[in-house]
Amino acid sequence: MINRRKFLETAIAAAAATHARPLFASESRGIQGANDRIRVGIIGCGNRGNQVATDWMKHKDSMFIAACDVAKDRLDSTAARLGQTQGNTLETYEDYRKILERKDVDAILIATPDHWHSPMTIEAIAAGKDVYCEKPVSNDIEAAVRMLEAVRKSNRIVQIGTQQRSWHHFQEAAKLFHEGYIGKSVNHCQMCPPGGGGGNFGQQQQPQGPQPIPEGFNWEMFQGPAKRKPFVPGRRQWRGWYDYGGGNLTDWGVHLTDVMNWYMKLDNKAPLLTSASAQYVRLPRDPERVPDTYAVTWQYENFVATLSNAMVPGIEDPRDLYGNYFFGDRGVLLVNRIGYEVRPYLPTGGGRGGGRGQNPNAPPPPPPIEPKKFKDPSGNMSEVAESSFGSATHRHVRNFLDSVKSRQQPVCNIEVGFHSTLPTLLAIVSVKEGRTVKWDGKNAKTT
Repeated sequence: MINRRKFLETAIAAAAATHARPLFASESRGIQGANDRIRVGIIGCGNRGNQVATDWMKHKDSMFIAACDVAKDRLDSTAARLGQTQGNTLETYEDYRKILERKDVDAILIATPDHWHSPMTIEAIAAGKDVYCEKPVSNDIEAAVRMLEAVRKSNRIVQIGTQQRSWHHFQEAAKLFHEGYIGKSVNHCQMCPPGGGGGNFGQQQQPQGPQPIPEGFNWEMFQGPAKRKPFVPGRRQWRGWYDYGGGNLTDWGVHLTDVMNWYMKLDNKAPLLTSASAQYVRLPRDPERVPDTYAVTWQYENFVATLSNAMVPGIEDPRDLYGNYFFGDRGVLLVNRIGYEVRPYLPTGGGRGGGRGQNPNAPPPPPPIEPKKFKDPSGNMSEVAESSFGSATHRHVRNFLDSVKSRQQPVCNIEVGFHSTLPTLLAIVSVKEGRTVKWDGKNAKTT
């Protein structure tokens, strides 16, 4: 049985000692290797890791030279595919620390379960590596704060994988929003993920009892900093388990809160109050897993935000109406991965029949704004790298690689990633505690 804190302390100390440097390296690491390419190690060879790596390889000034995963079959197939595409052989490891020990690795792609994001990032920057880490920054507030503080003390480049900030039509809608197209003030931000009230990442199956650990799967390393539990096959569908993720609430929630923070200019701010309700409606009640149905409310200084997984299906595409809604004083903006739409309000001047109504001396209302609508012609929430409109991950990686070279901050640095993750983690605390939560700058306090 391994103590979680001792596990982390030992791992970080080992990384620091191995490289004979302070925990947070201050030297500038030059990019070396054939054609000055940025040499990368991938940790986590699941679906998302392979998706990011596929777009990553299209940038010819970078290459993967090492890969790590706790599942040998997945590790071998990923390394073979990347090597075949790039024309080189990748070294493979079961223990990610072996990659961090390599002096010829310049950067790390972390695409593991969420509970590993913080400790791996801390160890990677201690080893002098730059990091592209998938979102959210963690499934735990304390770990997220440790990650934030560690990156702040280093000079490493850290990009968090909230790739919608690199998506063309999200940027176009942001420009409209910031120019005041839907009005000078926004009083409500409403968010809902795609999929509505369906299952929560494979949780529709009943939990299984303990089983023998499959050959070629390192269950001990998978758990890492999490509490030690017997192996249950369902735990490999990790997103819905509190030990490793935060279900739909954090996985999709962080993308939605990230867009809210971007548009509302909240990249360094936290909500004043967080309240959440959740229920096991379509799933068996299980305190170790995230409920399938939820509604969250955040109070900010000048507006209120809500997030729930109640989604009204669209007509052209069932997911047309998911996403971020911004309610301005002249109209409503909806933006999602399919496109964006502006719906104007009709000017009524407060009167039932329009015009200036009960106050004839009031100034005439401004003319209504024009409706706007854009739909990605690639369709299906496309991230195809060759698409003119999608390919967000491709461009997000490009932004990271450019930042590694220039040492300038990337578009989704640790401050952005932390403050986009924090509202969802506060919501998890509120769900667990059944109370409203305040943030004091370091900790979540229930009221």
